[in-house]
Amino acid sequence: MHYDYIIVGCGLAGIAFAEKLRQSNKSFVLFDDCSQQASMVAGGLYNPVMLKRFTLAWKADIQTEIAQPYYHELESRLGVKFDYKMPVRRLLRSSEEQNNWFQATDDPVLKHYMSDELIQYDESAFDCNHGLGEVYHSGRIDTLKLINTFRKALRAEGRLIDKSFKYEKIEIAGANIKYMEISCHRVVFCDGFGLKRNPYFKSLPLNGTKGELLKIQCPDLKIDYILKSSVFLIPLEGDLYLAGSTYNRYDKTNVPSEKGRDELCRRLNKLLNCDYTIVDHLAGVRPTVSDRRPILGTHNKYKGLCVLNGLGSRGVLIAPFAAGILFDHLENETPLPEEIDISRFS
Repeated sequence: MHYDYIIVGCGLAGIAFAEKLRQSNKSFVLFDDCSQQASMVAGGLYNPVMLKRFTLAWKADIQTEIAQPYYHELESRLGVKFDYKMPVRRLLRSSEEQNNWFQATDDPVLKHYMSDELIQYDESAFDCNHGLGEVYHSGRIDTLKLINTFRKALRAEGRLIDKSFKYEKIEIAGANIKYMEISCHRVVFCDGFGLKRNPYFKSLPLNGTKGELLKIQCPDLKIDYILKSSVFLIPLEGDLYLAGSTYNRYDKTNVPSEKGRDELCRRLNKLLNCDYTIVDHLAGVRPTVSDRRPILGTHNKYKGLCVLNGLGSRGVLIAPFAAGILFDHLENETPLPEEIDISRFS
C-alpha cells in the first residue's frame, strides 16, 4: 500500500499535521500506540499571555488566529464539542502587580488580550484583595475527548494503525521509503517524548518535563472561568476542576507521584479557603526544548524523514501553527524559520 505520508503519533502535533494533509488531499496513515500521555492528560489550557510577567507568549497572536478556526472546523467535522472558551483570570497579589497589569494593558498588542478593568471577587472560597485581571481569547481544549474522537474517525476511515512504530523496519531507497508492507514519500514523527527512542532524531535536545494534574471536587468554589494563581484551576462539569500543574525535569515517567500530589495540595491549601476532594491524579511528560521553541525539519541525510515536536506546555496553540509551517516547507519548499528549524542544533 502506498501513501504520501506516514504520521507517527496521535497527540496534538500528529492531529494537526493530519488535518493539513486531509485539507490538501494528501494520503496518509497514522501509527499510534497511546504510549505517550502528555497530550491525553494535558489540562488543555490555551492562553495567549504569559501570566508571570504579563507579556505576550511567543507568536501567540498569530497562533491564536490560526488555532481558533482550526478547532472550530475540527469540532464541526468530528461532530463533538471539545473547545470550551472561557476567560483566564489572574489573581493579583499586590498593588505592584496591579500596576504591572495596567501597564501591560497599554501595550498596543496586549490590549487586545487583557482587560484594563480589574474584576472583584466577593465570595469566600479564596482571598482576592487586589482583584482579578482578565485575559481574552482563552479557554480549554478537552484533549482526551479530541484525541479519542480523532482516533475513532481515523479507524473508521482505515487510516489508523494501533501499533508501535518500529524504527528498525524503515527501508530507504532514494526518495522512496518502505515500512513493512507500506511505502510512502515521507514519515513525520510527532511522537512527543518518544522521540528520545528514535535513532534518526534522538540527538535532538528534547528534554522532557513531567507535569502532574489533580482532578478535584470543590462544591464551594463556583467559578466559571480559569483561575490562575500559584496553581491554575479549570472548571469542568458540575463541581469538578482540574488543578495544575507541576514541572519536573528529572522524572521521565508517566506515573503520578506522591511528590507531585503533595506539591499541588500545598498550593491548593494556600489558595483555597474551602474544602476539596481529590478525584483523580494524572501525569505525562511534555516534550520540551531548552530554548522553548518547537523542533521542525527533516533529517540531514534522509530528507523523507521529518519531525514535528517540542511543543512543550503550549501545544494547544502551537500545534496547528507549527503543522502549517512544516507542511508548507515539505510541499512548497518554504524555508523554515531559523528559530524552529532543527538545523539550529547542528
